[in-house]
Amino acid sequence: MATADDEVRPSSDTVVIWDGWVRGVHWLIAVLFAVSWYTHRANLEWHRYAGYALLTLVLFRIYWGFVGSTTARFAHFVKGPAAIFRYGRTVLGRGQSTPVGHNPLGAISVVLLLGLLLAQCLLGLFVTDVDGLESGPLSGLVSFDTSRTLAEWHGRLFTALQILVGIHVVAVLFYLFAKRENLIGPMVTGWKRFVETVAPLPIGKWWHAASALVVIALLVWLVVRNG
Repeated sequence: MATADDEVRPSSDTVVIWDGWVRGVHWLIAVLFAVSWYTHRANLEWHRYAGYALLTLVLFRIYWGFVGSTTARFAHFVKGPAAIFRYGRTVLGRGQSTPVGHNPLGAISVVLLLGLLLAQCLLGLFVTDVDGLESGPLSGLVSFDTSRTLAEWHGRLFTALQILVGIHVVAVLFYLFAKRENLIGPMVTGWKRFVETVAPLPIGKWWHAASALVVIALLVWLVVRNG
C-alpha cells in the first residue's frame, strides 16, 4: 500500500497535514506524561524509564521540527506577534481556521510544551530525593544541595506542564464544539478536509526519521548508562 511518504497526490480538499512521526510522538508523549505523573510516587524506577523515553521523543520532535515534513517544521508554523494578533482576532468566529497545520496560537503551545518538557527531562537527570536514596543518573555531577534545588524545580515545572496541558485540552475542545473544527481526527489519521482545494505539502522520508530516532535514543541511553 502506498504511504504518504511515497505518493504524490494532486491538489484536493482532503490532504495529509501530519506525518506518522508527528502523530506518533504526540500521542506517545501524552501517554508517557501520564505514566510519569503516576509513577513519580508509585514506582521511581519506571518513572525514570518514562523520563528517558520522553527525553528521546522530545529531542526527536525538536530535530524533526527543523528537517522534517513541512507542517512539522517550526519555520512553517511559528509566527511573529503581528500574525499571532491577526489570527487571535478570528478565534471567536465559527468556522474552520485557514492554517494548514498548527495555527499561530497553537504554535505557542507547541513551543512552550516542548521547551518545558525538555527542561523537565533534563532536570530529572540530576535530581536526588530528600534521603539521597533515589536519584537521577547524572546527580553525581552536582552537589547534594544543588540536586535538591533542581528537584524542587523539577516539581515546579511539572505543575506548569499540567497547567499547559490543561489549556491545550480546553483549546482543542473549544475548537471542536465552538468552532466546529475537529483537531483530534487529523492528529489520529493525518488527514484533514478543507473548505477549499489545498495543495499537498512535502512529507519527510520515513528512513530519515527512523534513523534520527535511533541515533537520539542511543545517545540518551549512553548518557544515562554512563552517568
